[in-house]
Order: sequence, then C-alpha cells, then structure tokens
Amino acid sequence: MEDDDMSFADTPAEDVNDPSSLETQMQSLQSYLNSVPYECETLEYMQARLEEIVGKIAVCARAQSWHVMTVWDKMLQWHVHYWMIMRYPMQKSTRAKLVRLYYELCMLPGIEARVIRSWADMLSRLLASKAGKRKLEATDLQLPWKPLWLTLQKELWVKKRIQDSSRNFLNILLFVAEQCKRYYPGNEIQEMLSTFLPFLTQETILTMVPVMTSFLPLTHSNEYLPLIFKLWEAFNSGILDERFLELAGELSEEHVAGPAEEDATGKAAWKDIGIWTETQWDVLIGKGLGSMNVPVGVTRGSSTTASHADALANSQSLRIKKTISRQSALAKILVYSISTDGPARETSSGDPTSYDLKLAGYLAGSKALDTLDRLITSTESFFHPSNSGQWSITLTTFLQRLAAEFANRVQEEQRETCKTPVTRRITSGMRKAFVTTLRTPALLAMFSKDPMSMGLAQGALRILAMLEPSLIMPELLERSYSGLEVVNETHRTTAALSMLAGIARPLTTESVWLRGQKHVVPLLELCIPGIDVNDPTKTVFATMFIVAAVQHIKLGDLSIHQSGAPLTDDAGPMEVDDDGTQLPVGVEAGMPTLSRDEERALIRDGTAGFADWVVALFRRVLALYENLPEEGGRKNTTGGKSEEGVLKSIKNMMDVVCLHLSDQLFDLVLNLVHDYATTNAKSNAVRAFGQLVACLARVKPEKTLAKFIPHCSMQIEEELKHGASSTRTTSTHSVIPSDTTLHWNMAILRGCLGYGGPELLGHKDTIISLIQLLVDKTKNERGYSGTGHLITRVLYTLTGVYPHDSRFVNANEWNDAEFDRDHNLHWGKFYKPQEVEIDWHVPSEPEIDFVLQMIDEVASPTLVKIEQLLARVSSWNNADRNDFCRFMQVSKSIWAGLPTLLKEKTKVVQDQHLYGDTETLNLLITHFDVEAGFTLSDPSDSRYQRVSSCRTHFGKVILAAARSLRQKREGEDHIDAVISVSKAIDVYLLDYGLSKSQFDSLQKSYSTARDMNRLWPKQVENSRLVYVKRAQVYHSGRVYMHSLYRSRSALDDELIRELVESSLSPYTRVRRHAQGVLLNVYGIYVRSTRSTLPILLNALTKGNDPDRMKGALYVLGDKGIMSYALADEGFHTQYIVSLLECQHEEKPSIQKLVNSFAYDCLMHLHEEVLHTDAYSLPTPTIDQALLHLQQEFSSDFISKTLLADALSKTPNRVSKRNALYEKTISAILEIGLRPNTHWRYEQMALRMLYSLIRRDTSLSASAVEFFLKNSTSPQPSIRRNSQRAITRLLTHMKYRAYSKSDRELWTEEWTNPLHSMVTISDPSVFLASWQKPSTPETVYVDKIRTGFLKWSTQINGYKQADSEGSAISWDIDSTPFLQVIKTAITTSDYYSKLLLLWGQESAKTNSVVELRSENVLYIKSLAKTFETNGLETLLAVIDPLLCDSDKFKQRAGGEVLTGLVRGSKHWSKSSTDDLWKWIMSRLDRIFAQIKPDTLNFWESIFTYILEERDPRRNAPLVDWILGLSLEFHGDSAFEMSKSLTIFTILIDNMGILFSPMSDKYVNLLLDNVNTSYAEIRGQLAHLLYTLIKIQWQPYYPSSALLLEACQTSNDPLHIREARYQGKISKLLAQLPKWREERLPPPRVSLSEYDKVGLTLLQWIWTSAYGSQACLIFNYAVPMMPEILRMSELNDSSELQTYSTAVLYVLSAVTPVREHIEIILGHFVTAVKSSTSWRIRHHALPALIVFFYRNLLYIPSEGVSNVMDVLLDCLADENVEVREMASKVLSGVVRVSQRQSILPLKKRFVSLMRKTKLPARTDPTYANSLRTLHSAILGLCALIESFPYSVEPWMPPLTELLAPHATDPPPISTSIRKCASEFKKTHQDTWHKDQLAFDEDQLQSLSTMLVGTSYYA
Repeated sequence: MEDDDMSFADTPAEDVNDPSSLETQMQSLQSYLNSVPYECETLEYMQARLEEIVGKIAVCARAQSWHVMTVWDKMLQWHVHYWMIMRYPMQKSTRAKLVRLYYELCMLPGIEARVIRSWADMLSRLLASKAGKRKLEATDLQLPWKPLWLTLQKELWVKKRIQDSSRNFLNILLFVAEQCKRYYPGNEIQEMLSTFLPFLTQETILTMVPVMTSFLPLTHSNEYLPLIFKLWEAFNSGILDERFLELAGELSEEHVAGPAEEDATGKAAWKDIGIWTETQWDVLIGKGLGSMNVPVGVTRGSSTTASHADALANSQSLRIKKTISRQSALAKILVYSISTDGPARETSSGDPTSYDLKLAGYLAGSKALDTLDRLITSTESFFHPSNSGQWSITLTTFLQRLAAEFANRVQEEQRETCKTPVTRRITSGMRKAFVTTLRTPALLAMFSKDPMSMGLAQGALRILAMLEPSLIMPELLERSYSGLEVVNETHRTTAALSMLAGIARPLTTESVWLRGQKHVVPLLELCIPGIDVNDPTKTVFATMFIVAAVQHIKLGDLSIHQSGAPLTDDAGPMEVDDDGTQLPVGVEAGMPTLSRDEERALIRDGTAGFADWVVALFRRVLALYENLPEEGGRKNTTGGKSEEGVLKSIKNMMDVVCLHLSDQLFDLVLNLVHDYATTNAKSNAVRAFGQLVACLARVKPEKTLAKFIPHCSMQIEEELKHGASSTRTTSTHSVIPSDTTLHWNMAILRGCLGYGGPELLGHKDTIISLIQLLVDKTKNERGYSGTGHLITRVLYTLTGVYPHDSRFVNANEWNDAEFDRDHNLHWGKFYKPQEVEIDWHVPSEPEIDFVLQMIDEVASPTLVKIEQLLARVSSWNNADRNDFCRFMQVSKSIWAGLPTLLKEKTKVVQDQHLYGDTETLNLLITHFDVEAGFTLSDPSDSRYQRVSSCRTHFGKVILAAARSLRQKREGEDHIDAVISVSKAIDVYLLDYGLSKSQFDSLQKSYSTARDMNRLWPKQVENSRLVYVKRAQVYHSGRVYMHSLYRSRSALDDELIRELVESSLSPYTRVRRHAQGVLLNVYGIYVRSTRSTLPILLNALTKGNDPDRMKGALYVLGDKGIMSYALADEGFHTQYIVSLLECQHEEKPSIQKLVNSFAYDCLMHLHEEVLHTDAYSLPTPTIDQALLHLQQEFSSDFISKTLLADALSKTPNRVSKRNALYEKTISAILEIGLRPNTHWRYEQMALRMLYSLIRRDTSLSASAVEFFLKNSTSPQPSIRRNSQRAITRLLTHMKYRAYSKSDRELWTEEWTNPLHSMVTISDPSVFLASWQKPSTPETVYVDKIRTGFLKWSTQINGYKQADSEGSAISWDIDSTPFLQVIKTAITTSDYYSKLLLLWGQESAKTNSVVELRSENVLYIKSLAKTFETNGLETLLAVIDPLLCDSDKFKQRAGGEVLTGLVRGSKHWSKSSTDDLWKWIMSRLDRIFAQIKPDTLNFWESIFTYILEERDPRRNAPLVDWILGLSLEFHGDSAFEMSKSLTIFTILIDNMGILFSPMSDKYVNLLLDNVNTSYAEIRGQLAHLLYTLIKIQWQPYYPSSALLLEACQTSNDPLHIREARYQGKISKLLAQLPKWREERLPPPRVSLSEYDKVGLTLLQWIWTSAYGSQACLIFNYAVPMMPEILRMSELNDSSELQTYSTAVLYVLSAVTPVREHIEIILGHFVTAVKSSTSWRIRHHALPALIVFFYRNLLYIPSEGVSNVMDVLLDCLADENVEVREMASKVLSGVVRVSQRQSILPLKKRFVSLMRKTKLPARTDPTYANSLRTLHSAILGLCALIESFPYSVEPWMPPLTELLAPHATDPPPISTSIRKCASEFKKTHQDTWHKDQLAFDEDQLQSLSTMLVGTSYYA
C-alpha cells in the first residue's frame, strides 16, 4: 500500500499542520473508530502490541538474526504504516528512537542489499517524509551524518577486481541520506563541506554533487548556496541541473515563511525574489526554460549539450540514479517565491511610438509571477495539439505541477497555523493573475493528441477551476459544448467528456461557482449519444462524466415544488438549435449576468428534464446491451477487453444514477426495467442485465425483490421443468439457445439478491427452495456455475459487513421533505469526517439463522452426495463426473460466500517445522488479532460449532476427493473434476477475511474518489461518498489483517500437500491453476513453504515424469520461493544440487527453465547474503540505539528468557551456516568434476562457485584446481568465469592478509603494509616533487582524487617494496590453493595453452577487436600474488605474439603485458626494472607495427597501464611517450595520429600532474592549427580541450576561503580566465588576410584560412559537448564575427557546416552572464554591418535560437538592438533575408515583445499606406516593391506571432492586406502563405474565431487565401 493512500487529508482535526501531535492523532483515530459498526481495540492494547513487536525486533537485533528481524519489520510496518490504516498514534520520542535504530541498521557492514533496502524503506515510512506529512521535526531527532558518509564512501569508488555492476547499495544509502538530511545539525554544514569538497574534482563532480545534495540540510542554506550556484555556472551537466533544481525547489518550499518565524535559526532570509537574488533567480529560471526541451529554429532535437557531456563521464559516476522531475522542481521554485515584492504592472503601457519599452512594474506586483508569465508566453505555442512532440509531456507536467503547488500554498495560507507573514502571502490579485496566465496554455493543451499530456492539462484545469471558477468555467463549458456537439471528431468529444468529469464539482456546487448548476441537465443530455458500443473509449468517458456529476446531485424534479425563489424567468429558454438540446440562459456571449435567485429559478426549471434524461439513459443502455457480442470464451466474458471495460463502466454509472434517483424517478425506472426483463431474454446481455437489476436492488432492495422474485422464480421453475440446462457438461462452452431464458432470469435473481440482507428474510422459503431446485436440476457448466454465483451472492448479502448507501448526503437528510423541495441548494455538499453518518449492514440473528438453514439444507446434503460419489470413484461414468463437478461447485460457492462468518480459533499446529538448535519458537511470526466484525467469534457458541464442524467436513471431503482423483487418470472430463477440487481447496484455504487484490482494489477506488474532489493533500472536507469508502477501507484493512500469517492445522497441511501434488500434475491446465493457488497459500500460511519444499525438490530427481519436473521447476523458480529456499538452512544446498542434477532430462523446455533459474539463483548466493545469515561482527551502535529505545517501553519490554534463548542459539546458527557453506561448495564441486557433466552444467556449477566465493573464508585446493583446469577451457564463457573466480579468490586473500579483524575486512578499512599517508601542506610543493626522479624512499601516489577546489590534507601513498621478497605474508588457510596455482604457472605449459586460447579469433564477426578487461585482471592478480614466479615463461610466450601479424594474437600478448605492468605495483625495485627493461627493448617495434585495425586495443592497453598510476612507477614509458615526435604536417596521417593518440592518453591520465608542462604543448598545438589532415585536426582539437581542462584547477587552501570567494568574487572558479587569448587573437588577426588568399575550388580545402578555421571550429565544437564547456566561451566569443563570415562560404561545405553548427551549439550551452550581451552584440553587428546577404541569412536563425535560449538574461537594450536589426532586415535587398527576418520577428514578438505590437503595427501600416507601386518600367519600382514587401512581411509577422488566437487588432489587417493579394510576387506569395498558415492554426477554433471578423473582413481573408476575389 502506497504511503500516499492514507494521508492526513483524512484527519478531521483542525490543526492538521502538526499531524504528529498526539491530540491530533487521537482525534483522527476516533473518527476512524466511530466509522465502523463494532467496538475496536483500546489504545493501551495496541500500545502493548507495539511493545511486543518492537521487543521481538530488539531480540532479533541483539541475536543478529537479521532475516527473522525483517519478518517482524513487516509486522511493524503494519503498525507504523498499517498503523496508518489502523490509525493508532505513536509517541514522537518512540518514533524518533525507532528511526535511529533503523538508521544505524542501514550502515551495518556485510549485510545483503535486500535487507538494507527493507530497513531504508522502514526508515522512510517512520519519517513519512513527504511535505505536509512529516511525523518528526528537526527538534525531535538529530542524526549523525559522518558514519553514513563513511559507509557510503567505500561504495563510491569500488575496486575493479571486485566490482559488481548489479550492486545497488550506493543508491540505497543516498536514499537514506535524503530521507534524513533535515535531521542533520545545521551547524555541521561547514564540516560537511570541508569533508566533501576535497573529493570534488572535474572527474568526480557527477558523483559528489548528488552526495552533497543528499546530505546538506535545508537549514542555513546561505552557507552553501553561493558555492552551488558557482559550480552550476561552471559545469555543463544535465545531472547537476536536475540535482540543483530539485534542491532549489526544496529550499523554496522549506523557507517560504522566511525568517519571520519565532525560531529563525537557519531560516533563509528574503532577498529580491523569494529567498533568491536576481542573479540566482535568472540562473534558476534559465535552467528551467532549458529543461522544457522545446525546439527552436532549425534545431528540433535536444536543446542542450548537457546530457551528452554526462554520457562522456566515467561509468562509476553514472551508477547514481534518481528520477527527478525538473518540472516539479521549477514549479516549486516559482510558486513558493511568489509574494508582493515590486510595483504592480499597469495593464496598458506608455508611449505608443516606442517599441522597445519594457512594461513598468510586475504582474500583480510579484516578480516571480511576472517571470512565470514570461516563461509561459515564451512556450505558449508549443502547447497547441498541432505543435506537439516530445516536449508536450514536459510542458503539460509543468502546468499540472504549477497548479498543484499553487493550490497547496493558497490552501496552506488560509489556515490559522500558517507561519508565512500576511504581507508575503498570495493575494486574490495574484491568484487571478496566476490562473489567467495558465489558462490559455492549459486550454490549448486540453485537446492534446497523446492521452498523457491531455490528462495533465486537464488536471491543471481542474485545479484552476477550483481556484477561480469564474475565469475558467465559462471557457471550459464553451469548449465542452462544442466538443460534445461535434460529430466527426471523436478525440474532441472524449477530451471534452474527460474534462467535464474533472470539473463536476464546480459545475454542480453553487458555493463553488454560482453559474454552474444550470448546465448540468443540458450537458447530461448531450452525453447520452456518447454511450455507444462501437466506440468503447467514448462510452467510458461519457460514463465517467455522468458518475462525476450525478454523485453530487439528486435526480429529482424541482419544478413541481414551490420554493422561496421566484419561478419566473422573463428571458425564457433560448431556442438555439433544432436538436432538442436547450442551452441554458446565460451561456451565450452578451447575455446578462443573473442574480442568485434567478439562477436558482433556472435550475429548478431545468430539473424537469431529469425524468426524460433518466428514461433516455436507461433506454440507451438497454440498446447498447442488445448490440453486445455474444457471451462466451473460456472465462465466459462478453466480447474482448474493451467490451468488458464498457460494461464495467456502465455498471458503475448505473450504480450512481440509481442511488441518486428521487422516489418517483426510481419507480419509473423500476417499471421500465421490469417491463424489459419480463418481455425479453437476450443471450448476449445476460450478465449485463443482471448487473443493471443489481443497481436497482442496491438502492431499494425491498421494492426490487417484490417486483422481480415472483416472476423470476416462476420462469426458472418453468424452464427447468421443460429441460433447460439438462445437457450434462463440465467445461465452459457456448450457451445452448434454449437455456437463454433460464440464464436471463438467474442473472436477474442474482442481481436482486445482491443487496439488502434483512429484505431477503421475507423471501426465505422461496430462495431456499429455488436454490435446492437449481442445485438439483442445472446440469451444464453454465447452469451450475450460475447457481454457485447465486448462492455466494445470497450468503454474502446475509453475512457481509458493508455500508448501505453512498449517497451524497446522510440518509436522514435525503429522506427529509425539506431537502426534497430544495435539494439543488445541497448539490455538491462536502462533509467533515465526524459529520458523516454511515448505516452499515451487520448480520442480524434471523439472517444468521437463514445462513445456518442454508448450510443445513444445501451444504450438508451436497457434501453427503459428494461422499457417496467418492465411494465408487473407480466406476464413474460421465453422469457421475458431472454430478461431482456440480456438487463441488455448490459446496465451494457456499464457503466462498462466507469469508467473515466464522473467526478462526487458535489452531493446533502439528509440526512447527522449526530448527530447534538455531531457531526460537517465540520469534516465529504470529497472526495479529484485531476486531473486524466477524459474525461468529465465540468458539463456545453452538452456532459457531455447527458452522465450524460443517466447514471442517467440507475440508475433509475435498481432501478425500483430491486423493481419490489423483489415483485415476482419464481424459478432459477428469481434468475438470480435478480443477474443481483445486478451486475448492483454494476457497477452503484462502477465502477467509479478505484477499490482497480485493483490498488493493478497494484502496485504489477510495484514493481515486478522494483525489477527484480534493484540491490539495491536506483537505479535510470531502464528499460523503469518499468518507463511506474510507470507512469501508478501514473496515476491510482490519478484515485483511486476519488473512495474514495464518497458522496451519493438520487438515490444512494435508490440503497444501494435495495442492503441491496438483502443481506437479501431468495436465498443464491443472498444474497452472494449482501453482497459482499454491503460491498464494505460501504467502499466507506460516511455514507452509518449508513443509512442502522436500516434495518439490524430490520431483526434480531422476525417474520423475518430465511434466512433474516442469511443474516443480515453475514453483521453485518463483522469485519468492527461490529466495526463501536459498535462505533456509535446510534447503540451501539441496536446492542448488537439485538444479544441477537435472541433466538427466533431455527435454529442451526443461533445460531452458533450469538454465534460467540457475542464473536467477546467483543473486541469492552473493557473499553478503551468506554473511547476513552467519553474522558475527560486533554491533555497538545497534546496542546503543536499543538501549535508548528501551526507555520508551516498560522494563520487561525485552523478554529475558526469549533473549537468552535467542542468544544461546546464535553461535549454533553461525557455525551451522559456515558448515553448510562448505557442504554446498563440496556438493557443487563434485557435480562439476564428474567426467560426464555436460558443459552447460559445468558452466552453471562454475557460476555458482564464483558467486559463493566469500572474503572471510578461503576455498579448498580442489576448488581452485577446478577453476584452474577450466581457465583453459575451449568454451569462452567457462574460461571467463574461471578466470574471474581465481581473480576474486586472490583479491579476497589479499584483503584477509591486510585486515586485522573481521570488521576491518567487511568495512574495507584494511591497510597494505606498504601503505603510507602523504601529507599535503603546500600543493605546489607537492606537485613539484613529481618532477624529481624516484628514490628508494619515494612514496608513490597512484590516485589523486582531490585538488580541484580544495586539497585533502592527506592522501594515500605506497612505498616501494624491499628487494628481499614479497612484503605481504598470506594467511595459512590460503597456502594450499596458492601452491596449486604456483605449481601450475611455474612448471607446466599453462601459459602457452592459455594464450593459444586467448589468441583465437573472436566468434563475433565484424566486431571491433577490444581489450578484454577480465583477461587483464586475471594476469594482474597472478602477477600481484606470485610476482616474478613463472614470469620468464610467460614473457617467452608473449614475445612473439606482441608483433604477430594476427591482430587477435597481438591483443592476447597486449593483455598479458598490461596485466603484468599493473600487477607489478608492489614488486621490488629490481624486478620492476627488469620488466621495464624487457618492455622498453620491444616498445619501438610494437609501436611501429600498430595498424588502424589494432590501434583501438593498443589505445586501451596504454590507457589501462597509465590510468590511476603514479607516473614515476611507469617512468620509462612516460619518458618514451614524451619523447615521441609530434608531427602535424608529415606524409602519413596515420603515423602522426598514432603518436598524438598515445600522447593524449598520457595527458588524460596524468591530469593535474601534467599542468607544469601543458603551456609548452598548448603553444605547440596552436602553432600547428593549420594542419591539412582532417583526422589530425580532430585530435588536435580534442588535445587542446584536454590540456585547457587540465590547467583549470581553481583550488583554495581551505573551504572557508572558497565559500568566501563564492560570496565576494565574481569568478571564484576562474572560468572567465583565458590564458591563451593573445595567441588566439594573433590567429584571428591573420584570418582576414588568409581569407583573401583562399585558393579557388577544388583546392579550396588546402587554403590556410580553411585549415585554421576548421581546427578552431572543431575545438569549440568538441569543448561545447564536454562538461567544462564554459571554458571555451572565452575563446569562442572573440571568434564569432569570423565564424559568421565562414558560414557564408558556399565553396567549402565542411567549413559552412561546422560554422553553422558552432553558432547553434553556442546556444545549447548556458554561457556566463557577461558573454550573453557580447554574443548577441556579435550577431547584431554581423547582421547590420555585413555586406553579404548570406551572412545575414545564416545569422538570423542562429540569432533567434540564442535569443530564445537566453531570453531571461537579455537586457532591454539587447532586445531593442535585436528589434532594430530585424526591422532593418525586413527592408533588405535580398528577398530570402526579408522572409527570414519576418519569421524571426514573429518569434521574437511572440516570446517577449507583445507590448511592442501596436507601435509596430502602426509603423508597418503607415509604411504600407505611404508606398505605392509604380509601373514596372519606373526606375523606383524595385525600391518601392521592396519597401512595400517589408511592410507586408512585418504585418504578416505580427499575425503569425499569435498562431492560436485572434487578437482585436488582427481582423482590420485583413482589409489592408487583401488589396495586395494580387500584387506581383513576392508580395502576393507572402500574403497567401500568411493566410494559409493562419487558416491551418485556427481551424480547430474557427467556429469561435470567425466571430471576431465582420463579413467584409472574412471576405478579405478569403481573398488573401486565393489571391483574387470572385467578384473582382
């Protein structure tokens, strides 16, 4: 059950602000307890239960029995979370201490991930950390962050040799940090930053930022926000955008009340906009706008390069995953920053002649609202359905989140407990402005093409309609009417219907919107055609609206009653159309607004239409029933899924409609249905019609029964007498036509008897005799299963506890005559929970007697008949089998209808299936007994005993039946009999209380109903229906708890065993059904799995039938069963061995299953899973937390005897587990070593052994021999797994040798004997020390993960090993297997065999030859462990391979070489020197023979050798690479490229250490940018990017200085520095000269200008796609004028492509603020001053993209300049430039310059009027044409800037443009194009838009479209 399903919305207390206060919780509890019809438990009783559960958890924790503890955790979840269903309160201090316990548990080392995840989940539930639901404040709980950081740290950077990609600990721990961050002390932020910042480097930024945002508390945010914004500015990353936006959203919400609270510690101060400064605000909104992903200009793809930059990051960083909604974060930022913080904006603004003015003031006086307005304006056109794409969901999500957050805030501020000062709250003006801003996009998107966007837009509209109905509802109704009246656009109709369903509340409720109620009847009438069997979707939406509307109203005619309001309406209903639907008064535009009394009078008159509507609705539904497809199929359904969906929705609709009918209308409908029922019998509508009758019976059972029972019983008797249902069948089949009348009347009867228990008593004799007759006479499957359903229905009606009605008002109000006269005043009434009166059906004594009579007269005789049949089972004929199935169906149906009749008494459990030496009986999970309204609960009651013995008799009979039928096997009929027994077992074992699926569907129904009416999560008032559903869910939750953790009686055990046997049946149908039931049984009966596993495992042994094996495999392969069996000490080994022994069965389907399940097993064999069971590490933090927890409860909270018992068994459990481990290994090994084991099974055995390797235990020598033998297997997968196993073994052995204790081993806090900490007091001295040659005292530092912003004070280093021998002594346990490996690698031809296999050609064809890391790690492990043993042999083997012409052999040699170099890290100096001597003597030869097809893996080899290694260790190689000659103008591009590639690898891996040399190389590269080779240019660009990236190291001596710099300095991270600006300027100065000297085509690409230009462009391009993109702007901005000039060069397509791409890519990265104006200036200057039209043509589209992306940062002067340029370009000589300028102008006006429209219009109109076209011969003709064209293009741009609306100034323009439609091109073309675009974008709303034009203007528009007028 989701956390949200039971929220505090339901809490009736006024002070919901503190939902954790005890008094509030008590009031809430009381409202729940009062809502059920029985006495519930006292608080003391439940507190004692809580104490008992927590006590057992404490015992498990002390005894380190973690798996048992997780079961009790589930029970606590029922208390905490299910406490949310039970609603019993918990003390804050108890909750806080429980949180502390689970927090500590999450940090335990060596525990499996699933257990940690369950603890993290528990922690989250205890905190209930969603806003508004928080159970604990920071004052109630403080947690230490350091231990969690230390635990997390080892997960951030995992050793390669033990890395497991499936591990998810990292994300679990970050989740814990996020849940707990508000409980970390704010005064430790400095300490946190000092800890985290040294780890933050360019490589680890994507790892450390999520860590920082997960840990940093939300208080004292001013301490870290400046740093965060500077980091954000400096890095180009989507992950950073997500994390920082989310943090900003959280902070905005957290600090909305500002520092004005009494306790202002750590509160953020208000700044310019909310808690943000202007600069920060611009960044936030700019990033938000970028996240919308809307396409601008020619770029239709992603709008940023950030995601590409993230993809280039290392895989370690990308392991951190979290779904973050940027839209939600941005919505929070905007909504929670709204306040009165500036002058309000006037609606119209100043001087009409100036077009660059900014409107003075802000929308509604709020800067945040003003920003939102600009944001929405700039994206508005992307909401329209015709302009949809991947951005649609993003934008509509943003709308929906905005509306939801705004509603939350508005509602919160209306409560007394709101802490936001009145001056900072949202005013009514702001509310109106907000709704108006969102209205247009939401109305556009409500007809979106994809259902997701449509739903989101309608969700937003629903909230907006509740906030400001008068602004939204008229618009919505207008669209709804048009949507419902349109015939040919079903999409609009369904959209309108689903929208109406969402706004039913304001529509029906006078207090929400006065003008809504009069629309109810017309809209309902318009819905009726929507019910159409041929359009299921439309039907479902139509029923949704009818349900939504009718559930708030009473369907009764008020026009006949006199009321206080006048009944006259002078206007009279308007005749709108002839379709018979009368639109209510006041809908049409221009109608007068009516007073409240007039509105009421209209409504009263309107209700006269209800009678006709209800009749029409029923007739429509009956017509639909007649057109349904025939019932049939295996499940006896009507048609397919869509028809079933339609029937379900119609049933729900009729339910609600019947419930709200007035008495007169009910009688009318009842007669109508009765007439239909008695004159028809439709075989295709049997079930459907029965449901319809049930809807009537639910409202007035007495009337319905009286009407239908006499007719139905007579018809049924008549039909049976004439042989209906007499053909014997046992399987589902199509209905026999002659049986239709019988089934029709049975369905009606089922409907009648479904409700109203007491009313059934009057017809008791009829019902019983009818049932007996049906039991006796119905012989085909359809007949007897229908009888079964009837019996179940009757019994449930009599014994169920259910609410009688869910009308919108309480029963006493409904029946009140006053209400009947004026019920329209009560429509949509909302209740508080304590005001709702629920009338429950609770079984009365006569009803119980009726049930007992049914049991005596139907159940018992039927069981006797079954027993008689079983006595002669061996001689059954078809009739006997049919009788058996019939009687079994009846017996089963009786008990299926009595799930709550009998409360189970305590059972005697024959066998607890307990391992006495390791398990404690009292720690077994037990059933949680709560009150749940069971009918008979006293075992001493004679009725209880009668029912109980009858039920037991039923159980025994089905057991006997199961046993008998198992012996006998024959044909299909037999299968039906067996399945009927399985179904009966299902009922006996599982139909008790309530099943999970039933409970889940009740909950879902409740939460859907609640959320439909709810404006925000804390809303207390809701409709009565919701509170009735809530009470039902509360009652059902209690019943459901009875169906969990049930104990097994002897009979249960027998039946479960029979189910297991059925699961192994040779018949697939039987197997499948039984397996489904069995898995449910396992989930409910305690220890039922353990009791039956032996049967399932034995079914896999040799000699079993293949079908039996398959059945067992399907059960054993279930994820739950698999994890249970592998965690169970009794079955762990047997399960694995059973799978591995399945080789005897050759059937492919079985082998496929075995293979799949053997693979699934591996996750349960991980070392941490094994260690969790045999845990023996000390847990002082847990003991401490338990000690604190103990103070919350009584002194005997932990049972001493239970604890002593559990503690005494812990050592046994640990030793038994370890012995079991050894046994498992031996068993798998024995199978793997058999000579006849198939290679697939050998592979399985290997995988399992590999998974079972543990760090704390050594493996036997024989296991290692097995691995070693298989490491030279010809099967690649076997070989790979064997190598991995040996690698892991040797790694674990190393860890054991380094660790002083088990705890060190599991927390990975061991130390290498050669380890030495290097202190960094002065980073520059530290870096300088690397330039000196190494000495014996040198401490090598391999990994420098620090030094970007701040250096760590100490860093890990290693000394060189002494020359005597290995520095490490291995543990004694490992000696045998070390000896085995050593012997193999030193004395045999092991290496030559291995390399022969490694050097084979890959099986994959056409694949790139890549380095195989597992091979490198294998050799590395051998080299680390055995050092120079066997080295000479190995070198001799690889020597010929390294230069072999076969690339596969070459790769094998390279892999060994790499492994040796990496593994020689701790060799002695002399050994290392010898190895390097050997390598260096061959390196030149190796390098010379690297070819293009081998370069890829040699790159990997060099990377692997150099990465994360102190360059002094690889000094010979580093010197050799630095000695390579870097050529840029040689003869062979490949030879030059090879040297550059290796050199780049060195720089990449040396990183910061290369800084001192970088200058020299940057200058060298810049001197050679004129290289002629394209591939060299690419490498040069990449190398430049890498070098500049390495030089960027803005480190500070301390975090305090860094934080200070972030607050005071403009550029604390030095991203505005450009060290090589001078060099670039010189190049740029040369470019104009080189441009003049360009060679003519085709040799143009050899020109100096082109070569230099392409290199520079590629450098910008490469850099812009990296995470350090900001660094390139310093160089790119000065280049822009030249880049713009390059874009016009048509003779060089490459140069043109790159220059255009670079112009666009500059818009895809957010530049530093200072650069924005400069870049814009360059664009403007280029367009203004360029002599070439091509430059203008290329620059304009790039300009609009840049303008849009940086819209919010561009100052008014910049906008003004852009507008000037566009107006100049409109008058350009070149027509393409003019048209492009027009397009750009419409975009600029649309997104930001709407206030300029009137001055611009005035300018263009006057220009157009001024310009007359002379004759073509006139010399001024061309100029005049151009001027006129520019004016017309300007007007067209204005029209196109509003693509989806008609502004008041638009229609007159048509009359100005139409006369020019016949002018010569390009004028006529532009006008036609504009008109056709206008038509296309307005066709959806043309019926309304055309009203803005008068007749002449419409004629002009038509002229514009076609060019000439018919009359012209």
